[in-house]
Amino acid sequence: MRVVFIGASSLAVKTAQLLIRRGHEVVIVERDKEVIDDLSGQLDCAFVHGDGSKPAILREVGPSQTDILYCLTGRDQSNIIASLVGRSLGFERVVTKIEDEAYEHICIELGLEDTIIPARTIGRYLADMAEGQDILELSAMIRYDARVVSVVVHEKDAVTVAELDLPATARAVCLYREEKLILPDGGTKLAKDDELILLTRRTEVNNLVERFRIPPPENDEGGSSPAGA
Repeated sequence: MRVVFIGASSLAVKTAQLLIRRGHEVVIVERDKEVIDDLSGQLDCAFVHGDGSKPAILREVGPSQTDILYCLTGRDQSNIIASLVGRSLGFERVVTKIEDEAYEHICIELGLEDTIIPARTIGRYLADMAEGQDILELSAMIRYDARVVSVVVHEKDAVTVAELDLPATARAVCLYREEKLILPDGGTKLAKDDELILLTRRTEVNNLVERFRIPPPENDEGGSSPAGA
């Protein structure tokens, strides 16, 4: 497996170390030459000096030859931009790290389905551990071709769950509204900005993400803007 990291953060370095030990190919893109010089003696991997949010730099690392692109810089905005550029260039899988939870809805709306918030994940794990629970057991329950998808509800989808017209292989598992958990049934009315969690098959993930993508803006006459306008 070939993995590219944007940013040589502590999280990126630790993950890279583990992957290298397991025999995987790793490339780290870092804009600070001093950081590269320091890490080159510690990590047996390739380095690219440059801004990982720039298309030219991402093309240089080879999107078609890369299995995962990790965007793990210290700036949420840079990670989001790098993720969008990476996806547009054809990276098979893009993982986006954010620290500010305010960006989570934006990432979901942009279709960045592999978004991680390290502090929240670790915090929940430690809190659950204190109560004798193990949230990592959940990962063992999502097996074979089952996938969980998180989408944001827009105005056009503010209907009941039954009226969503979901694929036969997709089910609404739960939704989050104003930091509250709701377990929906067919009659549950969705509201704009709800975060809806769907259980589906792997083959339906892209279709569902596209289905709930932000609607295109309308022109002054109220219709869709013409191509090339």
